[in-house]
Amino acid sequence: MSALDRLILRDDQWARISPHSIGDERTRGSSGRDNHLFVEAVLWIVRTGSPWRDLPEVFGEWNSVFRRFSRWSRKGVWLRMFQAMSDDRDFEYLIVDSTIIRAHQHASGAKKGGV
Repeated sequence: MSALDRLILRDDQWARISPHSIGDERTRGSSGRDNHLFVEAVLWIVRTGSPWRDLPEVFGEWNSVFRRFSRWSRKGVWLRMFQAMSDDRDFEYLIVDSTIIRAHQHASGAKKGGV
């Protein structure tokens, strides 16, 4: 089973958030390549909790996807997309916050060397 077999955005959901994306097929460079597949790549990262380096190749080169994710974050694209989908009950589980994410053991603030 490939990563593309488990895409999660329905066509009606994509139709609601796509106007908030930036770039399209006419845009030069990688910023305009398939926004839908790019958003699915980001949702795959969120859903699995995997590091960016583990992004399946079918979504593209991980560092390019990460850089594009960062650009969209700085420009407020993700916020606009989440606001557009905030009333969709099927989309609620994609909104990630600190109540459902566990910190890695090394993020606890403990000093090195133990007690």
